[in-house]
Amino acid sequence: MLGLSARAILVDNASTDGTPEYAQNHFPWCRVIRSTNNGGYSYGNNIGFKAAGFPEAPLFEYVLLLNPDTELPANALRTMLTYMHDNPSVGVLGPKLILTDGTLDKACKRGLPTPLVALYHFTGLSRLFPKNPYFARYNMTFLDEDITADVDSTVGACELIRGKALSQAGLLDERFFMYGEDLDLNLRIRKSGYRIVYHPAVTVTHLKGSSSRQEPARMIRAFYDSMKLFHKKHFADKHPYALNIAVYAAVNLLCAYKLLRNHLKPPARRTVGSAPRETD
Repeated sequence: MLGLSARAILVDNASTDGTPEYAQNHFPWCRVIRSTNNGGYSYGNNIGFKAAGFPEAPLFEYVLLLNPDTELPANALRTMLTYMHDNPSVGVLGPKLILTDGTLDKACKRGLPTPLVALYHFTGLSRLFPKNPYFARYNMTFLDEDITADVDSTVGACELIRGKALSQAGLLDERFFMYGEDLDLNLRIRKSGYRIVYHPAVTVTHLKGSSSRQEPARMIRAFYDSMKLFHKKHFADKHPYALNIAVYAAVNLLCAYKLLRNHLKPPARRTVGSAPRETD
């Protein structure tokens, strides 16, 4: 298995910058699939999953979700595959993600964003008590970033998924245009009985936000829309109607605030909901 037989699939979401042609000319070993419709992150990745036979007839034992704004060390994939091979209970393995300034991308080890966990995060309690497992669960800052640990979710920018786990849980939910789809998939894989593990033995650089800054207002709306969708899908039926309305109203207020704040910044400094300064 660790002789490494792999296949690369690049899904182009209706780009107009010559990416498919460049990939075909410079990387003939990579299968390029052109989508005529930019249906979002989940839509594009599902095209790749289906090309690999998932969920009904998988052609591979593992699948790696990898964003174009990441840089993998030479031995990263082999190290991750070895860990997965040695730990069959693990359904998803996520590496340590480092931003260009050398700091941790906190999204690479996350807790389940229940209404209470989200409240502690957005009110700043998680920053006041970063080592408290009760208040700081949103980004699990109480966990040592250099120690392998079970988490609620890794991040779709780079995560290795066991093929059997993906087939059991199903593909990405395409209602999530961008953001939240990895949380949703990780949660469904956990419910299938697999572990989600953060594995800092592999460190990946994440050039976070480089693509989404091209349409910051649209991406901010997508970020907060995904929060409402995630709540509706996983939590709404467990809470009273009044609390659900309060959650949606709070998310809408946060979205409006971020849109205004971003609009007032110089274009070069505009970011989206998941960019580094927005998740500290």
